[in-house]
Amino acid sequence: MKAQEWARLLPLVAPLLLIQLGLMIAALLDLARRGRTRGPKWAWVLVIVLLELLGPVVYFLFGRGEE
Repeated sequence: MKAQEWARLLPLVAPLLLIQLGLMIAALLDLARRGRTRGPKWAWVLVIVLLELLGPVVYFLFGRGEE
């Protein structure tokens, strides 16, 4: 890709990257602070990090244990 194409796409991609990074950080912080989860914490770390945008959403919907 040329530099001009990257410059044109950056305003479209940057918000998505910020949302992805924010969700990932929020999910990892919540996981670190939470005493119980549904399943092992190491598995949730992998889900959050490897599934990119979907991983944190899956964690918040299904991974958090009740406290």
